[in-house]
This record gives sequence, C-alpha cells and structure tokens, in this order.
Amino acid sequence: MASTPIVFVHGLFMTPLCWENWLPWFAERGYHAVAPAWPGCDRPPAELRAAHPDPALARLTLADVIVRVETEVQALGGRTVVVGHGIGGVVAQILVNRGVVSAGVAIHSASLGGDFPAKRPVRPLAPGLFGRGADPSAPKALNFEEFRSVFGNVLSPEAQRAAFDRYVVPGSRRVAGDVRGAAAEIDFAKAHPPLLMTAGVRDQAVTARVAFDDFSRYRQHGAITDFRAFDERGHMVVVEPGWEEVADFVADWLSRLKP
Repeated sequence: MASTPIVFVHGLFMTPLCWENWLPWFAERGYHAVAPAWPGCDRPPAELRAAHPDPALARLTLADVIVRVETEVQALGGRTVVVGHGIGGVVAQILVNRGVVSAGVAIHSASLGGDFPAKRPVRPLAPGLFGRGADPSAPKALNFEEFRSVFGNVLSPEAQRAAFDRYVVPGSRRVAGDVRGAAAEIDFAKAHPPLLMTAGVRDQAVTARVAFDDFSRYRQHGAITDFRAFDERGHMVVVEPGWEEVADFVADWLSRLKP
C-alpha cells in the first residue's frame, strides 16, 4: 500500500527546519512526509536573517502561502493530510474547509476571525507587527526578548538562545495582517474533512483559551473537529523537549481515521 502523504506547514518567523524531527518520525510510521517552505523562506535561517529587510518577503501574503501549500497537496494526491503550526495552522484549517485534503491538524494555530492583533495572548507582539512605528512595507524581525517571552517561555535560557539562533527568521507583516481579514475566512458551518486542533497551556502567543474558543466555533455547527490542550507546552511545541508526546497524539488521531 502506498504511503499516506502528509504535508507539514511552518508558521510565521519559522522555516521548514522546525519540522526536522517530525519528518523522519512520521516517515518511520509509514507516511510520505514533506515540509514545503513558504515562498522566500527556502534558505537557511542565517541567510534569511542576513537578507533582512527582504523586499520580496515584505510583499508575501497569506494567499501566496496558501497557494504554495495547496500546490504541494494537489501534487501528492487526494489522500493528503496537512499539519500546520501557528499561522501554518490557519493554512491547514483553510485547506480542510476547502475539502482539498483528507484531514488536517492545526497545532497552536493563530486565531481566526479578525482578532489576531487584539486578543490578549498576542499583545506582546502586536506593537512590533502593527503598532505605531511599525513599517508595513518591511518584514518584522523578532528580537531575542520577544522570542524568549512569547515563543520560548517554557525553554531553559540556554535552549532559548539555541532555538532562536537555529530557527527564527524575519516574518511578513502582510501575512500576519491577512489572518485578521477575508483571506483567512472559514465557513464554520460547512461540512469538512476531520480536523484536530491542539493548544498549549503555557503558550503565550495563542493561549489554550483562545484556541478552544476557535474550536468551539466549529463545534457549534457540529463539524468534525477534535481538540486537545497539552500541559507545560509553549508555542514552540514542535521543537520543545517532549515534542514526541504531541507527535504521538497526532499520529494516533490520524490512525483512528483510517478505515
């Protein structure tokens, strides 16, 4: 039997390198695992940081990211599963809503429905992304303090620095802004393939409460959606120590969908 294709989608300020543990882990379990880069994010993090501010990254939109991922999905065939983290989780939900994948997983997904910069969990980043003095024509480069407090808060100081140096890259303000508007609209009442949403109790970028609120918008309409919040997990869950627990849960959930 052919391997089930699974597409991993990174989020803002990341590259496909964040899935470096997940790709072989799922391959060993019989999946054909791939992690396409967002347009312009296909170089090593050090090169992307050195290129800041990159005009091409400044022009990147959420629609561009969705097209890139959907093209990969279509090339792999109709049985493809999509797994996204952060804004990658938004992409996963959109593709599930469109019915172009067989199932989706949104890990610590950015919040939908126009509230991205206003909800309490993202306030630490909102001024740098959208506030006074923020240049909408330039990408946003996270500083270490922003990363440490919002993304890497459950990591040790040594691990925070290592993760920042290894994974973090500038991100498109346009993509972040698009999550607030029509480009990220979801029809919560629409029948769709199975969707799993996960959250972290210690996530400071998207709290478990916000993630559960988004899940509840599906549940109100009886859509096929599951939810799980993990204790002691922050937003960098895909690279934090213990990432295997989350990967195990995702794999088990997917296995229960198979006929």
